[in-house]
Amino acid sequence: MQNEIPVATATKAEEKKRNPRGIYPKAPGVWYIRYVDAQGRYRREKAGTKGAAIDLYRKRKFEAQGKKLPEKLRRPIVPFSELCDDTEAYIRRRYARPQHDIGRLENIKKWFGSRGAESITSLEVEAALSKAKEQGNWSASSANHHHTLLSLAFRLGIRSAKVEKNPVRGIRREPENNSRVRFLTADEEKRLREAIRSSPAWHEHEPELSLALRTGLRRSSMYIDLVWENVALDARVASVPRTKNGDPVHIPLHADAMKALMVFHSRGDGTGRVVRNAAGEPLNYPTHWFVPAVRAAGIKNFRWHDLRHCFASRLRQTGTPLGNIAELLGHKGLAMTRRYAHLSISNLHEAVARIVAPTDTPVAPEPNAGTPGVVYVQ
Repeated sequence: MQNEIPVATATKAEEKKRNPRGIYPKAPGVWYIRYVDAQGRYRREKAGTKGAAIDLYRKRKFEAQGKKLPEKLRRPIVPFSELCDDTEAYIRRRYARPQHDIGRLENIKKWFGSRGAESITSLEVEAALSKAKEQGNWSASSANHHHTLLSLAFRLGIRSAKVEKNPVRGIRREPENNSRVRFLTADEEKRLREAIRSSPAWHEHEPELSLALRTGLRRSSMYIDLVWENVALDARVASVPRTKNGDPVHIPLHADAMKALMVFHSRGDGTGRVVRNAAGEPLNYPTHWFVPAVRAAGIKNFRWHDLRHCFASRLRQTGTPLGNIAELLGHKGLAMTRRYAHLSISNLHEAVARIVAPTDTPVAPEPNAGTPGVVYVQ
């Protein structure tokens, strides 16, 4: 019929947007349910994601009727701490050095504890990261490490069907500046060594400083991973089979590094971990002596990791190619190593000086030596 008025029908997309009865969002990503309990009282409850709200509403409706949720609709609430435990097992199994990330996981577990993992929202994760960064005075790198672990926990939870969504997805990471290059000047190194020698509590640790300056090893590689079984004193090569990026690194030993190794060798039986104190006990970190020694030497803005920059910077200043530096540092590519490129500017001057212009190309005008001022002859 021509005069028939068309009836408006909702599209599937519009129907999908409609929220089920008793379920509503209070903020982006935060859903609540409203229901009547068995005593006829109205109740409101925070549920987290929309999916969790639907499940919780269905459960509360059955409970109000004195029934149990049917087995096929029943979904166990997985505590966030269980996701953290699964992540810790994964890290111990897959990571070369799991200690730091396991420590970060302990921080993360305290944020949400035994709360249902599905109830945690993106806004809550973002707020927890921001609060922890402010209270702990974290660097951008530290915040991003925790961000990565949180995301890993939820990804593993999705893989094992314990959660449906990853609330960390979409949260922006902190911008990092990895271009920092801080190295000791000759005068600073002299002052640092004098400070170490001046203290009875510090002087036994000077070989650790020498080994770090002459090998460029990361702290964990030098203190934990470097063992005598991988040190060839005759060939003057020290090896770490698995570094931070998963690859081995082989370091030709400088004369100062050899002297330091001989001191450590005298403190043990030539087996196991290399770096030891005067009593022959393996050492795990240098913070207890290095930080106060740097302060006593009056050196500002200098950390243990900067000794690695010293090693690379001094190599570059002697003209060592970036590819060789990358290999010695254990970098997989040149992206991280290019931060040292500007330190060999004298070599670049020599390279530019070798440019020869074609004979038929006009050169820049010569200044007229007899006339003062900026006067040129063509």
